[in-house]
Order: sequence, then C-alpha cells, then structure tokens
Amino acid sequence: MIFDGHNDLLTRLWLSSAEDPVHDFIHGSLPGHLDLKRCRQVGWTGGLFSIFLPPYAYLQKNYPEKLLDPSSSDFSAQQIIDICCAQLVFAQQLHVRSEGQIQICTSAQQIKTCQQNQQLAIVLHLEGAEVLECDPDVLDVFYEQGLRSIGPLWNRKSLFGDGLNASFPHSPDTGAGLTVQGKALVRKCAEKNMLIDVSHMNERAFWDTLALIDQPIVATHSNAHALCPQARNLTDQQLQGIQESQGMVGVNFDVAFLRRDGQRNTQTSLDIIIDHLDYLIEHLGEDHVGFGSDFDGSLLPDDLSDVSQMPALIERMQQRHFSDQLIEKISSKNWINVLSRILKS
Repeated sequence: MIFDGHNDLLTRLWLSSAEDPVHDFIHGSLPGHLDLKRCRQVGWTGGLFSIFLPPYAYLQKNYPEKLLDPSSSDFSAQQIIDICCAQLVFAQQLHVRSEGQIQICTSAQQIKTCQQNQQLAIVLHLEGAEVLECDPDVLDVFYEQGLRSIGPLWNRKSLFGDGLNASFPHSPDTGAGLTVQGKALVRKCAEKNMLIDVSHMNERAFWDTLALIDQPIVATHSNAHALCPQARNLTDQQLQGIQESQGMVGVNFDVAFLRRDGQRNTQTSLDIIIDHLDYLIEHLGEDHVGFGSDFDGSLLPDDLSDVSQMPALIERMQQRHFSDQLIEKISSKNWINVLSRILKS
C-alpha cells in the first residue's frame, strides 16, 4: 500500500476543461498523473490532497477562462475564496459520487480503515494561506469540512511571511521569517491539531515554526539540499530539527528538486529518488521518511510518468537493497504514524 504526502489533483480538477472531471477521475479516464483506476491498480491508497491557488500569471497565460478579468494584474479577494472553495467542493464530490470508494479522512484511524476496505483516503491540505488573508473565518469553515493540514506559506510573499522563491542554486535562506500574523496562524492550526507543512517555508520561517509548536515538523514534499541545492530543499541543519521533533519528510518526485543540476529534464533516473531516500534515512532514521510525489503538480521522470509506474520505483528500491519492511514504512506506515501523533479527529 502507498500513502502519499502531497498531490495537486483538486487543482487539476478545477483547471480541467472536461465536462465532468469528477466522473472522469472516478471512472478512470482523467488525463494526468492520477485517477481512481490507476491508483487501485498499484495500491495507491490516498494521501494529502492540496487546495492551491495557482499563480495569477500562470492562469492568465494558460487558463484565461478561469479568470473573471484576464486583463487584470491579480486576483480579487472573492476570486481567491471562490477558487479555494471550488477545490473543496471537488473533494466533497469525489467523496459523495464515488459511492463509498473515496473518503475524506480526518484521523489516522480513518485512513487505516480506508486501506483495509480498499477505499481512497483524502486528507485535505491547504497549500499557501492567501485565502485566509481574504477571510480568516475560512480556516474554521474548511476545518469543519475536513481540512487537517496546512502549508501557511507558498512561493509568494503574503500576510503570513515571505515566500520561498529563488533561482538555482540557492540556500533556503531567502528572506524574513513568519510575520506576527504568520506566527498566530501557525499557533492556531497547531491548537486544532493540524499538520503544519514546512515544504514552502524559507529557512527563517522554518525555524520560527520549530520554536512555536510542540508537534512533529513535517515537510510533505521536499528533498535533500545536499543532493540538489534548490531553495525548497532541506539543509542538514533543517533535517536535524525535523529529526529532533520526530517529524517526517516526503520525497518530491519533481525532477527539478531531485537533480544536482536543477534542470527540468525528464530523462532522470529513478536512482536519484532513491539517493534522496537514502540520504534522508541517514539523517532522519527509517521511521521518518516517505513519499511526497507532487503528482499532478510536477514534472516527473520518464520512468515514473504517473501513479501507474510506482511499481517501477518500488522494484528499484528492492534492487537497491531496501528491505520489504523498510519499503512498507516509506510507502505508508511512516505517514500513518506521524499523522496519528498530530491529528486528533
């Protein structure tokens, strides 16, 4: 079984031009990295599904029909709320229309039950908290609807802190840490027993978060900076902080965060993923590393072009002398364990 730390399916459903993308996902005909049929074929049992506000310029160039006024320079507050709410509704439709095949989960026990019953488990994640600038009450509303994980920052500067955006190569030290509002948000989410994701935090915000909360520090989709010096990847010092918190890192499959040269080149060996797994295990221990694929939000190696090719990665891990027990931990057990220590309901 595979439980995955990060994917962008809900954003892809929102961006889709299909007449009924929810139907297409459930019935196995949705383009992209994920659909229910392919997930079931390889035992991909769910993960953290992000609600994400794409960059305005990206939508303006590629999806102008998604904007009320493509000639504008930025989103309105109402647009931001509408986009995030639309993605939440897609998750709810997957739950309702799958006739029990897909479940929104708010606890580790619910995830385990889904795995036992061959159901797909959705843990809702908010990637970037700009929507909370528009209306802070959205956090409580989304929480009531199942949100249990948040990445307070993305690459953009926001009310909550500087974004993490730098040219390659670069250290994670790209600006100021959490603002007063950012610290308050992290505290509030921790009080709600939500997972706090540091994957898009710069180094100062990372250490601010570590000092603020008494729970495992989790990077849902990040890699080792020593092997690929992207600003998004984690330094040895950050890995030590995560290890001391008994936290978790999910390895990102995007080639730009794997390769030493940072190139967006899909001719990238699966061995590089395993190199990052090895490095993280060395620094965190085998109980604190998993997958954080970034399916539907990344450029993948040719040999791992969608979820259906996960067996090729598992086979390569076996060839690299990963034991069955270790593969089980990385594939699912470590995620379930860390979520059981964070989520309460």
